[in-house]
Amino acid sequence: MDALTLLLTRQSCPRLTKPAPNADQLKVILDAAARVPDHGGLAPWEFIIAEGDGLSKLADIFEAAASQQGADDDFIEKAANMPKRAPMIITVVAKTRSDVTKVPEFEQQLAAGCAVMAMQQAAFAQGLGAIWRTGSFAFDETVNKELGLEIDDQIVGFLYIGTPAIDMPLKPQKDGSQFARYL
Repeated sequence: MDALTLLLTRQSCPRLTKPAPNADQLKVILDAAARVPDHGGLAPWEFIIAEGDGLSKLADIFEAAASQQGADDDFIEKAANMPKRAPMIITVVAKTRSDVTKVPEFEQQLAAGCAVMAMQQAAFAQGLGAIWRTGSFAFDETVNKELGLEIDDQIVGFLYIGTPAIDMPLKPQKDGSQFARYL
């Protein structure tokens, strides 16, 4: 798939099934993330990969977080089932460094966000499906603690990856020029 086709046909795939990316596919996905724009070459990110038992651990973390938030039983059950929507989830964390004054923390978070996009594109280019999700758990103290994150770390997304469970018709292409203006 050429780069322009990839960029113009990529779409999120919310229904995913096994198999997850194999080791070679996962390496390509992670290598793509490492190539994103990164002012200062800081690599301000961490990728926490959950598959198999890791998905069960992530389900327990989401369930505990929902309970800690005082959610009702229906949401707590929904939270526990969220990681079952894909055979692999990569939690992407911005690991910002405040000691590097020439690269604002916001730019470091943007770099981590670019890493998510690059991983999703790399998955798509290899015939896989993926969807970038955030939601309240990306900002939850219980989730951060259970994942072993530092106080200044910020989850920028949960990238659900697998094999598309359904054929998704290509959505009509948006006219990007409608969002642009000239000075």
